[in-house]
Amino acid sequence: MSSENSTITVRLVRSFEHRNFRPVVYHGVNLDQTVKQFITFVKNDVSLRTGLPPPFKKYKYVSLEDDDKLILKEDSTLKAAGVANETELAFFCEEDYRNYKANPVSAW
Repeated sequence: MSSENSTITVRLVRSFEHRNFRPVVYHGVNLDQTVKQFITFVKNDVSLRTGLPPPFKKYKYVSLEDDDKLILKEDSTLKAAGVANETELAFFCEEDYRNYKANPVSAW
């Protein structure tokens, strides 16, 4: 399958503790773009997307540095980072992730 036709699901993580996630599906994703380019695209799209509650649109999503080789590096292309058609990615705030990782307790 051509990289221009890849479908990627991005799971927006609003809260780890409260399991507040929202999947957004993107079709026609070019896997030759960098992770940083895709992050910029997703941030812009999420802020304008209808049907998403305001907390998801305005949340400060950020990328993370390499964490046990699971967090994508911004200067890598999506393809080089191992992203393929029908891959699911999580998109979340670094500070929330670090706090949850330090104390992984669900609050529900």
